Amino acid sequence: MNHDTPLSPLPLHHLAGAGCRVVTTRQLREHGVAATETTERCRPGGPWQQVLPGVYLLHPGPPTSEERLHAVLLYAAHRGPRVPGQGGVVPDAPEAMITGLAALALHGFSAAPPLLSLDRIEVLVARTRRLRSTGFAQIVRAQEMPLPAEITGVPVAPVPRALADAVGRLTDASSARRLLTEAVRGGHCEATTVVRELSRARVLTRPHVVDAVDTLLAEGRSLAEQRLYAMVHTHGLPDPLWNVDLRLPGGPHLGGVDAFWPEHAVALEIDTRAPRPEEDPMRSPFDRKREHLERLGITVVRCVPRTLREAPAHQAAVVRTALMTAPDREPSAYVVVLPR
Repeated sequence: MNHDTPLSPLPLHHLAGAGCRVVTTRQLREHGVAATETTERCRPGGPWQQVLPGVYLLHPGPPTSEERLHAVLLYAAHRGPRVPGQGGVVPDAPEAMITGLAALALHGFSAAPPLLSLDRIEVLVARTRRLRSTGFAQIVRAQEMPLPAEITGVPVAPVPRALADAVGRLTDASSARRLLTEAVRGGHCEATTVVRELSRARVLTRPHVVDAVDTLLAEGRSLAEQRLYAMVHTHGLPDPLWNVDLRLPGGPHLGGVDAFWPEHAVALEIDTRAPRPEEDPMRSPFDRKREHLERLGITVVRCVPRTLREAPAHQAAVVRTALMTAPDREPSAYVVVLPR
């Protein structure tokens, strides 16, 4: 049939655009298509097909990857009312977004399978929605909906959330490791952000995730160290002593730092640790070490991987300020510097 031929006062191609012919029961009804006519057109050999409950494809043959994405979003957005009397819904939050492996494929992950090869497409909805998984639509619930990215016109969960949903359903450690490593190595997000999301999703203790997370954190630290070296040299900072331990003469170990300028009594530490939910954020191990060193007259600069990646010039300015103000401070205690 000619899909551009109007079946009602408005042509059906106005519903979803010329390139995606996926519509809902309500949209068909609003365009004057009766339920009996829809049923007739969806008979075997007919020009239409029902791909999910209440969602129709206006052509025969298998749906494209784009049509499958739009179908699960329409299913999630237009079916299943919210549970009355339950909160936790963020104002203006999206009704649904793609997550899991499909989202990672849209974000450009080479380790994610192609969209058409996925048996199911995960779609994230608020926990208050009355929906169930069906067909190729896999419902995933969120306590709080994140802000989605828009990729090719499709709302997609941010990488950390998509990773947590994907890894939580994988059973293969090597697949999980490849996805997590690509997230950090490809510059999609920082390791600590991913670990925090995995912890929130309660998948950190699963055997196939534990080893993958160790690899992820090691990868994140290695990249952060490389960016620190580049920052020092690119922005003309004096060369520090790299990766050293500090001790008081004949006394206790003060801790390791990633860079130390002894003549300025300035130390720098990359904080790649993912904070634990039960831990007081104002009293982290980094804060305790900093307080101890600063009582000895050593200025400690905290550096997070995200700043090294996104704003190295700003981080270099912070370090340069600490070095330049060294003469204005009281002389520091003598410390022993050892290779770490």
